[in-house]
Amino acid sequence: MPLFAVLFWCASVAAAAAIDVKAAVLRVDYPSLLPISRYDLRPDDLGFSGAMLADEDNGTTGSFLGHTYDTAHVAVPPEEADAALEQILADGTRLIVVLSNAEDLLRLSDKAAEAGALVFNARAPDIALRDDQCRGNLLHVTPSRAMNADAVAQFAVWKKWGDWFLVAGSNPDDIALADAFRRAATKFGAEITEDRTFEDTGGSRRTDSGHVLVQRQLPLDTQDADDHDVVIAADESDYFARYLSYHLWDPRPVMGAGGLRPVSFHGAHEAWGATQYQTRFEVLTGRYVQPEDYDVWLALRVIGEAVTRANTAEPDGVRDYALSDAFELAAFKGQKVTFRDWNGQLRQPILLYDGSITVSVSPQEGFLHQVSPLDTMGLDRPESRCTAFE
Repeated sequence: MPLFAVLFWCASVAAAAAIDVKAAVLRVDYPSLLPISRYDLRPDDLGFSGAMLADEDNGTTGSFLGHTYDTAHVAVPPEEADAALEQILADGTRLIVVLSNAEDLLRLSDKAAEAGALVFNARAPDIALRDDQCRGNLLHVTPSRAMNADAVAQFAVWKKWGDWFLVAGSNPDDIALADAFRRAATKFGAEITEDRTFEDTGGSRRTDSGHVLVQRQLPLDTQDADDHDVVIAADESDYFARYLSYHLWDPRPVMGAGGLRPVSFHGAHEAWGATQYQTRFEVLTGRYVQPEDYDVWLALRVIGEAVTRANTAEPDGVRDYALSDAFELAAFKGQKVTFRDWNGQLRQPILLYDGSITVSVSPQEGFLHQVSPLDTMGLDRPESRCTAFE
């Protein structure tokens, strides 16, 4: 082949491969009480810092291929979420990571679908989003409540702590989490010997006298429970579970929303090369990573893998590649993560975190599945009523 033809072919390939990837992270900020612990105060850049690191990571490979990555960061109150999405779409962005509750996520995903956009869920854990309320343009990076509950249940069963004392809050999200734990108990052969509700009566959780009131109240609220091996806390509202470990009537380990908690990631995790991820994140942000940061990072890395491997940033192309057998992504959890092609949920290990270290990682040894041990957590294909991916 003549030299000029070779040069022309190389230039043509380079031009064809050049892709400018536009994405957006839309975070809906809801009014909320302060967390029990100051350590859990939400940083202003929550989620957005994960996006910044993802753009750096995607750009490292992209620079060799002519790919560029530009991610917009948008934080709005719930009443401005629709207008914010409309502006994102008007700017020509069709790859959108959303941090919102389930109700807003469904509405925003439907609006995005009208414009041909692909949405990644990086916050909402609701099981229904992966079940009968699934959307074909909505991929779930954040674990579901079922996945988190199953991760806890597997560890409890592996430890032979089969008798559970379930303590659930009274708010809707607490009730939903309690239902996930009840389902997990049935699934893995545990028994809930006592099932109680801890009523949220309102008021401040961080007053000077708060710990005194808790110290007097919680032991009384947990006394006379039937024999149990472990206390399972269902408290997404962050109202009481953090206090349980040292204020029970009967001394028992606590798991769930307090004690040993299931998370997608945390700032002390170091295994499987995660230390370099933590170091880069901390240099970039000056703080430790939180699960929302990691989930946003993971969503944008999914996009980066699709652009690199399938040479497309089109929403349908990214979606099809992510759901295909060809897709896999390293995620600092000991095995590559993939998507369930029947409901758009990312398969991933769940870290069990005590506030200082990774105590264990689910799925646990001995829990088997015909496709992947990761499918032992969350809705399996026969259980899911999702039809949007058929």
